[in-house]
Amino acid sequence: MTTAQDTLTILHLGLGSFHRAHQALYLHQLHQLGDTRWVLAGGNLRPDMQDTIAALQTQGGAYTLETVTAQGERSYTWVESIRTVVPYTPDLAGLVAIAAQPGTRIISFTVTEAGYYLDSRHQLDWASAPDLQADLQALREGRAGSTIYGALTTLLRARRQAGAGAVTLLNCDNLRHNGDRSRSGLLQFVQALGDADLVAWIEAHTTSPNAMVDRITPRPTPDVAARVQAATGRADPAALMGESFIQWVIEDRFANGRPAWERVGVELVESVAPYEEAKIRLLNATHSCIAWAGTLVGYRFIHEGTHDAAIRQLAFDYVTQDTIPVLQPSPIDLAVYRDVVLERFGNPAIEDTNQRVAMDGYSKIPGFIAPTVRERLARGEGIAAVAVLPALFLAYLQRWHAGHIPYTYQDQAMDPAAAHAICEAADPVAAFAADKVLWGELAGDARLVQALRTASAQVAAFVARHPRTVGLGSSTAAQ
Repeated sequence: MTTAQDTLTILHLGLGSFHRAHQALYLHQLHQLGDTRWVLAGGNLRPDMQDTIAALQTQGGAYTLETVTAQGERSYTWVESIRTVVPYTPDLAGLVAIAAQPGTRIISFTVTEAGYYLDSRHQLDWASAPDLQADLQALREGRAGSTIYGALTTLLRARRQAGAGAVTLLNCDNLRHNGDRSRSGLLQFVQALGDADLVAWIEAHTTSPNAMVDRITPRPTPDVAARVQAATGRADPAALMGESFIQWVIEDRFANGRPAWERVGVELVESVAPYEEAKIRLLNATHSCIAWAGTLVGYRFIHEGTHDAAIRQLAFDYVTQDTIPVLQPSPIDLAVYRDVVLERFGNPAIEDTNQRVAMDGYSKIPGFIAPTVRERLARGEGIAAVAVLPALFLAYLQRWHAGHIPYTYQDQAMDPAAAHAICEAADPVAAFAADKVLWGELAGDARLVQALRTASAQVAAFVARHPRTVGLGSSTAAQ
């Protein structure tokens, strides 16, 4: 039996839905096998989710996870792996205290891609991130930071001063090469701060393994809590829902021990790269394809677009014709992976919205889609199928420009003035293809321009002939 003295801690930053449906569940499953040596503690870096945090505190960190299969079967798990819920305070005092304990061996985090402030060259984008500048000033004045880098600097300074030993920094986000890139961003931030001693300590006493995470976890709605109460009799304001599919692949580079996650299905590997590329290109890019196409023809949910034969074919062709060939050889059966992805997206019980998935196109084109374009062109191969995805986004952008998107579009990497200018250009396709934020060194490439022209015509024809849009003012998609 594990005693309190033997207990080791993972400190997690960001107690949102994904963490509670993913990392916390894996540790809960390990506890169910009798291995309770590791527990979770966590809190948020900003004063958000206050009702959920309060509910978790009341319940001792426990909550109900509803799991839904593609066939609509629901099951319920009372997850108890989070043992300490830290309420938010501006000085992050509760998190700092845990980070400075020798028994805390892993600091993990879910922030979302835009929260890392990295440009296409993996450099901190100081010019467009006043939060980073504010954190530098705060730390120079002895206050805590609120960005991931400012917060980690605050925590690691305290750990170093306490002599608490080595710690793993574990990124649980969808950032490509997430461990390497978040580590680089952290070191750039600490160097800008001028703390050479902390830079040296981080380099000597921490590791940052790359990891790939996957599980569709929609934002909880009141319906989830209602179903939980009906099924379990438990009133749980912190209840959430996720699909039955779950995956976590981590490079086995830990600085000071780790849970035996392999016992509950986590894949510990030498390199996460092939798993990461498969997920980003076959899942993330396909997700965006369905969201943009679905919005153009009037669907609200991802599953609606996935069950639409024409939209499904666009996604299938993108993966099969252009993407699988550049990812082979792979340790994954990519055709099976493609089919599983489409089955998952077709799950009507998830009710994942196009609004959520369509956001941040200015990050997704360069991150999810441009690599396939670049690699196929380098091999002298065509890009007809992959070009459909940016063509869908251009049509979507034109709808946004015209004020015809039926929801608020959010895009942290987009310059709205530049996006409007593309749509107002005499040749929107050429202007879109010339945008360096989207395309980097590919911007203006004649092969890209021609492929986008053909694909844009294909998208316009798809929208114009679609039963949901015929006669309903679909012409904005073809501008």
